[in-house]
Amino acid sequence: MAEQVDVVVIGLGVGGEEASGRLAQAGLKVVGIEPRLVGGECPYYGCIPSKMMIRAGDLIAETRRVDGMAGTATVTPDWGPVARRIRDEATDNWNDKVAVDRLVGKGVTFVRGRGTITGPGRVVSGDREFEASRGIIVATGTVPVVPPIEGLAGTPFWTNQDAIRLETLPASLLVLGGGAIGMELTQVFARFGVQVTVIEGTDRVLAMEEPESSELARFALERDGVKFKTGVHAKAVSYSGDAFTVTLEDGGTVTGEKLLVATGRRVDIKDLGLDQVGLDPAARRIEVDEHVRAADGVWAVGDVTGVGVFTHNAMYQANVAVLDILGAEDAPTASYHAMPRVTFLDPEIGAVGLTEQQARDQGLDVRTGLTQVPASTRGWIHKAGNEGFIKLIMDNEQGVLVGATSAGPTGGEVLGTLALAVHARVPVHTLRQMIYAYPTIHRAIESALADL
Repeated sequence: MAEQVDVVVIGLGVGGEEASGRLAQAGLKVVGIEPRLVGGECPYYGCIPSKMMIRAGDLIAETRRVDGMAGTATVTPDWGPVARRIRDEATDNWNDKVAVDRLVGKGVTFVRGRGTITGPGRVVSGDREFEASRGIIVATGTVPVVPPIEGLAGTPFWTNQDAIRLETLPASLLVLGGGAIGMELTQVFARFGVQVTVIEGTDRVLAMEEPESSELARFALERDGVKFKTGVHAKAVSYSGDAFTVTLEDGGTVTGEKLLVATGRRVDIKDLGLDQVGLDPAARRIEVDEHVRAADGVWAVGDVTGVGVFTHNAMYQANVAVLDILGAEDAPTASYHAMPRVTFLDPEIGAVGLTEQQARDQGLDVRTGLTQVPASTRGWIHKAGNEGFIKLIMDNEQGVLVGATSAGPTGGEVLGTLALAVHARVPVHTLRQMIYAYPTIHRAIESALADL
């Protein structure tokens, strides 16, 4: 006999954990189902441990910048403290007991297993069946993409999870993919002395961002010793027992001790039973409306919706779903026109909204403004490691920003002002009348506005 509940949440990554906890605290009877780690990729394999790695790599780079500015300094990289911090402080050795206890403490009934929808409001996990009177939330996230390259599937390649769990570093590493995850891990390993070669099929890394961002990222990584093969796809992969060889479409080859596949992520929803509620289990994502509803009595949040593979979006959509389910009078509707994103390189590259090309592709009358961070007073003071820029994308007809990029020593932080401007559609005229604190890097926004 089915257990009667209010809501069943399938998948307890960041979005599912947030939604289930808040609904339970609001007094609803909530069941949360998760076969892996409660909290998902972010705390165990993504945001948190990777940023610990990045912080360590940045410290090495910053120490090397002492020469010529504050004396002399030498640094000997040691991966041991980084691995210990990730294991002990971030992940509890990849144990989610703390997260489970936190969730149960909020009143959620936790089920370790896979959830399958068997009909409207009905979910089965193992030998338990639940009937949800208010509905189901699907928050099952994504899994790494493994491209169909000849020979790859039979080799011990890494995904991001393997890279995060590392106790010792290889001498050399090949990285398939020039997106944010690949670039962040590339810079970390390079700064710890690994010889890294990046293979990217498009003609530039960070291909979804501004060309200026791609150029800056490549410059920074080449300075760290990284080699690039761009504009050429991997054709085949072989493994000899102690090294990988990747054969490229142009006939060239590259060799490395280890191979990291960082070619993106995809949804895996084929076994969720979505057809039982009128959804396509073969779809590339679960499409949702402005209330993040996917079907009658079904909501979806986070990566599974295909709206940006970002923790902050999962939290955002979870809030929309929670307030919709609770019938809140002031329940918001989802809008993604000001989606912020940060690639945590050094220099840090933050962006929000549309790129220049995306804006032009939408038929907007575009005007751009650009300024270099080293040209600002704070950038000039900063000197070593001051590379970066601020680029603004303006809808000339509306007189508002529709996108912006902030790259530099604190690119992700400077982005805050620009994200607010895009989100609230603040008139550019108003932005020009603001007082920008001196001498800060965010004051360079004023110069970019003047360039519009």
